[in-house]
Amino acid sequence: MLTDSFLNYLRYERNYSDKTVTAYREDLEQFRRFVEERVDSFIPDRIETTDIRDWMVVLMDRGYTATSVNRKLSSLRSFYKFLLKRGEVTVDPLQKIIGPKKKKTLPSFIKAKDMDRLLDETDFGEGFEGIRDKLILEVLYVTGIRRSELIGLNDKDVDLSGEVMKVTGKRNKQRLIPFGEGLSIAIKAYLTVRNETVAGNSEAFFVRENGQRLYDGLVYEIVKRHLSKVVTLKKKSPHVLRHTFATAMLNNDAELGAVKELLGHSSLATTEIYTHTTFEELKKVYNQAHPRA
Repeated sequence: MLTDSFLNYLRYERNYSDKTVTAYREDLEQFRRFVEERVDSFIPDRIETTDIRDWMVVLMDRGYTATSVNRKLSSLRSFYKFLLKRGEVTVDPLQKIIGPKKKKTLPSFIKAKDMDRLLDETDFGEGFEGIRDKLILEVLYVTGIRRSELIGLNDKDVDLSGEVMKVTGKRNKQRLIPFGEGLSIAIKAYLTVRNETVAGNSEAFFVRENGQRLYDGLVYEIVKRHLSKVVTLKKKSPHVLRHTFATAMLNNDAELGAVKELLGHSSLATTEIYTHTTFEELKKVYNQAHPRA
């Protein structure tokens, strides 16, 4: 069967994982069943654009999200590209198909008063881990850096005298992020405890008690555990603190281009999502406060 040939091509020539090949198989099988319910047999070169569109409508009616529908369309597109190359079909029925638009979700963020409550009033403990964990949250909130960037920080990247942090972001692009006296004091306190209690001579700035660099899952668990003390947001990830940084900057009149550079975004359009966040917050305040809202 043509479907089997395509799946073997993905597995052995494109080196796709078993999980990915299985997903393609399920998508194609689902489309085949849809066609057979209408015309008894699935013959790829007899499929028309209207058949694809009708399938999309059925999927949306069944509650599939735009993301899921687009993924299924992607599987079908790959299948027909394969068939075209092999000369099994002469026309691609998906050529004029445009998938459903994804609904843009605004990034979750934490209000400044809740962050103040977390950093100023919450007891993190006096030991090494408590001081380190609090600094992790403070660095993520004050600088807006990504989790991977925080994990990758080395001692040489943190300049206390100049109060600036050198961060290595995506595609190894480096940027400098300034910080204030408050964070500088917290960093000094952490370094004092770390150097007194942690064995080893790692170049990493943030480490575990064994002296080894932090890892993704640990940072996520630390952030989630402490954010749970002050907020009920569904998402309590390190990235929420990045969103919180950007939103706080724009709420306090920071220039959009400056926020873009601090975040390490390659496009201003990526940063602009936070202007929508601040506007939604403004609308909420307006609707709650104005008697005629």
